[in-house]
Amino acid sequence: MSKSEKTRRFIVEKAAILFNQKGYNGTSMSDIMEATGLSKGGIYGNFKREGLDKNGVKEEIAIAAFEHAVDQVYQEIGERTGVIENSLDKLKAVVYFYRERVLNPPVEGGCPIQNTAVEADDGHGVLRDKVVEAIAVWKYRIVRTLEKGIEKGEVRADIDKDEFATLFIGNLEGGILLARIQRSVKPFEVMSRQLLSMIESLRN
Repeated sequence: MSKSEKTRRFIVEKAAILFNQKGYNGTSMSDIMEATGLSKGGIYGNFKREGLDKNGVKEEIAIAAFEHAVDQVYQEIGERTGVIENSLDKLKAVVYFYRERVLNPPVEGGCPIQNTAVEADDGHGVLRDKVVEAIAVWKYRIVRTLEKGIEKGEVRADIDKDEFATLFIGNLEGGILLARIQRSVKPFEVMSRQLLSMIESLRN
């Protein structure tokens, strides 16, 4: 990795926390400068390209920061589920992961998909598209896990995989939202019990 790539990654890592905690509108270039210890020129030089103004550079950083934050969550979940063979047990492990980390998330500030979705829906079209894309990838992973489970005889073949994936994400995100608002894991435990029961009902 070159020096410029390392610098860009450093900026993205620091910005990911800022955007996740303060949102796009609440995060200024000055905040990023303070968090990284870099000058404005040092930051712009790693993101500016032809046709981008100051706001365009900030948006470029926000997009890269969102992608980094989502990847960080996926990586931690992957480490948890990668050693599990049974498809339904993999899905349960995701629920257990969030139950353990709901008040201590992989990225400071909470779920990056949820946080970005709330703000991006009010006018940041590019960020909103990134959230939609991230949810689509999440759904695909769930559906693919179920398909593999069906192939191995672990999961009932008569289920609606897409519908279950939507319910899975909705339950998790709803539980995360309530837990963080109430600053208590109890709401998530209520939601997770229902979700774990739904997962178990898919067992062949």
